[in-house]
Amino acid sequence: MNRDPISFFGGPMDGRTLDVLTGPTGHPPKLYKIPVPATDDSPATTVVYRRVAAGRRGVRQLWRYEYDAGGNAETGRLKWPWSKPGSGAGPGADPAE
Repeated sequence: MNRDPISFFGGPMDGRTLDVLTGPTGHPPKLYKIPVPATDDSPATTVVYRRVAAGRRGVRQLWRYEYDAGGNAETGRLKWPWSKPGSGAGPGADPAE
């Protein structure tokens, strides 16, 4: 596993760069979730950043994370051709729903 410096845009991490683990293909995770603990003023929450392409350096793809203001932490389920949109059907779906 390698670590690559990835820039963050928007939200509380704006302008910062962190070393993020990359997989065997050189891609960082699609989502980067940062848990924010509760304080007296606000409840605990999770800040979500989504991976976007940031260009190329030679043959290597560069990445950055952009703030997801909606905070949708769902990782994006697999879209099976036999599933209806929004049904959540497929392997790993809860049959009780």
